[in-house]
Amino acid sequence: MKITVLGAGTIGTAVAVDLARSGEASHVQVCEAHPSTLRAFRAAHAHPGLRTYEADARDAQALEPIVSGSVCVVSCVGPEHSARLARLALDLGAHFVDLGNPLADDGLTELAERRQRWVVTGCGLAPGLVGVLAMRGVDAMDEARAVRIRVGDVPLTPPEPFRHRLAHSAERLLDDYTQPAPVLVNGQIETREPLTGLEPVEVDGFGTMEAFYTGAGLGSLAQALEGRVGSLDVKTIRYPGHAERMRFVLDLGLADRTSLDVRTHLTYRDVLVRRLRKRLGGAYDDAVLLRIEVDGVRDGDEGTRVYEMVDRCDTEGGLSAMQRCTGFPASVAALLLAGRALPGGGVGPADQVLPAEPFLERLAARGIAAQERWVPAVAV
Repeated sequence: MKITVLGAGTIGTAVAVDLARSGEASHVQVCEAHPSTLRAFRAAHAHPGLRTYEADARDAQALEPIVSGSVCVVSCVGPEHSARLARLALDLGAHFVDLGNPLADDGLTELAERRQRWVVTGCGLAPGLVGVLAMRGVDAMDEARAVRIRVGDVPLTPPEPFRHRLAHSAERLLDDYTQPAPVLVNGQIETREPLTGLEPVEVDGFGTMEAFYTGAGLGSLAQALEGRVGSLDVKTIRYPGHAERMRFVLDLGLADRTSLDVRTHLTYRDVLVRRLRKRLGGAYDDAVLLRIEVDGVRDGDEGTRVYEMVDRCDTEGGLSAMQRCTGFPASVAALLLAGRALPGGGVGPADQVLPAEPFLERLAARGIAAQERWVPAVAV
């Protein structure tokens, strides 16, 4: 079985390493456009089943002979390439796994159904694992009324003044902090301003953290649960004080896409991205914190189904917690599709099309497992 991973960056590395270690894929191909990134990957990760290629995701002519014969393609490159790469995978008879939000259809569903292959989006942490857990909690209820998702990556040692580090990219962080957050209120979709809705969250081993609205994490979950539950919201967990300090920076207009002046093409956002990379980038030890609460009725009893997880970096294996919790769901999704765990073909997000139990079982075998408990409602 051959699986191709596009991108050898932070998350692509985790996907490729897990696929190679799984023993289920005889060949794992990694395509990367940047020679320095590819060299770093080769130096850090040697495995008999791994093969690397210097190839740009934008170059279909170069990708086609490499991808040909793959059972599944996993995209860990920018979302602007996703629809085109999904079509290429389907044309070559492969399933397609993507980390980001749902794609514009543009004939993809008809092509996937005809090819009997799947295009599965939102296969990371959020969207991804959190959505699968939330839907599992909702499906377990006779009547689900509210869903609250709190999730975030944090450094084990928070540096001042922002008390955060970059797990992915500065661009992604700014997108999350400047785009409106979808929520459900009385069963209808509304939006909230990012960096608002601040609340304390108690996390074992970390004490009191803070959570607030950001523009990332839901994927299509709000649409899937619209009219099915009364309320739904997702907030990002960080160390206390982070939201206030980031809001101060953004309120100065430093994330604006306007040019600094007529003599340069640089924008305020470009400069902020560069400074964030310098101040918050680099290697560090991290953890992923997750709590999902689903209120409702089960077997006639009122209560809340709670999922909680703290995943810390794997220093021995050389992978951060964010790499594990984002990359491993994508690699597991690819293996499930390659093994025909999902018959037929089509297009859909992970939390609505992947079989939840084998997905969660495989992640648990990799040490990524949320503890589940039922909390009865307190009688008034």
